[in-house]
Amino acid sequence: MKLKLHHVNLATENVARMEAFYRDVMGLEPPVSDLPNLEKGKGYAGDVAFVSDGHIQTHLAQRDVMAGFKTGQIVNPVSTGHIAYRTDDLAAFKAHLDAQGIPYSDWAHAAVTGWHQIFFYDPDGNVIEVHEVQGDQA
Repeated sequence: MKLKLHHVNLATENVARMEAFYRDVMGLEPPVSDLPNLEKGKGYAGDVAFVSDGHIQTHLAQRDVMAGFKTGQIVNPVSTGHIAYRTDDLAAFKAHLDAQGIPYSDWAHAAVTGWHQIFFYDPDGNVIEVHEVQGDQA
């Protein structure tokens, strides 16, 4: 079970303004590969833009304080944003969290096609995502 930083998600009320800032001021570009295929009909239908430094993506997501309620999940990854790691063995990572007594919300594929995502809080309340790419997207 290896973790690798994949993306940082920033929640915003104005995706276009944030995208312009990160492109024009920070010099980031749209990622050329590994873009998520959003599942707009399964609980989160907000606008999202993607920029990258060529290695780490930044996802600029429209804030939705109700996304957790809509999907029946405790952890809402688009109320304040989150940091995301990719793993090669999500089942082992979930077992690790269980052994540590860390509760998590298992969003499965509710937000991104082919990504099995879980979300949990760090000790200060920051949201962390860990996901595994599954199927033909791996």
